[in-house]
Amino acid sequence: MATAQATAELKRLFDTGAHFAQVKSRRHPSMKPYLVGTKGRQEIIDLVKTSEQLEAAKAAMTTLAKEGKTVLFVGGKVEIAAHVKKAAQDINAPYVATRWLGGTISNWSEIKKRIDRLAELEDLSATGAMAKQHTKLELVKMDREKKRLLERLDGVTTLTKRPDALLVIDTKHEKHAVKEANDAGIPIIAIMSSDCNIKEATYPIVANDASRETVRTILADLVEAFKAGQTA
Repeated sequence: MATAQATAELKRLFDTGAHFAQVKSRRHPSMKPYLVGTKGRQEIIDLVKTSEQLEAAKAAMTTLAKEGKTVLFVGGKVEIAAHVKKAAQDINAPYVATRWLGGTISNWSEIKKRIDRLAELEDLSATGAMAKQHTKLELVKMDREKKRLLERLDGVTTLTKRPDALLVIDTKHEKHAVKEANDAGIPIIAIMSSDCNIKEATYPIVANDASRETVRTILADLVEAFKAGQTA
């Protein structure tokens, strides 16, 4: 990256507050090499390294898109969930922007049954077959089942198989998703602050994972990289 371009990239990240890490007492030992000092009680992230990591993650996203792979976006923290959902929808990718549904990877066959059941209920509802074949009480129960499944499955209803990669915001917060992916050998691209274990991500991007603007900016870059791979 040319010097002027690199400087502009660092300023862009800095302006979002990407450099603010956690307080020192919350730092995970693996994060020490990615920090450059403190400001008040907060530690400061080395944005030069963040920028390099972001480039590597973008290259990974482009490759995944070229190969027709499925990336599952995961980020259920209230402050960033909307950005995660929007970014995923921008490339028609599945997402989990609420609480992780245990077994999404480790017990995929069971999750797939629920997705298929939801599709069945929606088809019956759309055709009007439910009203003809069931009593009012049965219809109420089926409607409740459909709403419950929609609430739980939400952004993963388009999944037809286990994802090929995860894009995670805050690996510590999404520890259950991270464990399932790591156990299955599924690569993880992650935006993660200093309280996370960097070894849990295949492509870590050390940045302020609690900042809406930081997350939005980095997600936009990763989505654009994926789109580039789709059209390559």
